[in-house]
Amino acid sequence: MADATSTTAGTTAEEAWARILELQELGKSDRDSADEQLNELFRSGGPVTDLDGPTDGILVLTTTTALTDVALKALTSMWMPWEGKRFDAESGTGDNRMTDQSVIVSKVLWPLYSMKESAEGRLAFDFKTYVEAGKDDPDRQVMVIDYADVESNPRLLIRSIRDELVQIVPGAYLGKILYRLPTKSYVKLGYFALRT
Repeated sequence: MADATSTTAGTTAEEAWARILELQELGKSDRDSADEQLNELFRSGGPVTDLDGPTDGILVLTTTTALTDVALKALTSMWMPWEGKRFDAESGTGDNRMTDQSVIVSKVLWPLYSMKESAEGRLAFDFKTYVEAGKDDPDRQVMVIDYADVESNPRLLIRSIRDELVQIVPGAYLGKILYRLPTKSYVKLGYFALRT
């Protein structure tokens, strides 16, 4: 297995994205190896400080339980409501780009929550961004994508999510999805990737 740092030195955004897709594919047959290699790749990245505007996103791998991961894979292979994120570097805020079909599920889970409509499509789940030590990687600086302090976000699930993002190379980013437990500790739910 190649060292994650050596595979990103001098790498283009397209090459980094191809590597993420390779690990996404590996996760279908060997989740543990994909998780290990994604974690190495994540740790080779640096904090994101100037991400601005829309990004395209993919769910790379889930790391919950074997049974839950199978169900999530089956669901997301048929239907993925999330398309990426938008960032406003100046204000340290952003939101999520969603499909039109996501409104139906949103109304079932969060009947009082309304997505925003824009020229770019549906937008939901605003967040704040800042850089600090990671919860999963306390020895690394990460961009935190924080949903907890946005009052309009649903309390069910969304306000317990903390995404942590690093730049692999300019234009390609890898993130961890963390869930805050009642004990205030975090559990990793999986990985996502963004590109500009």
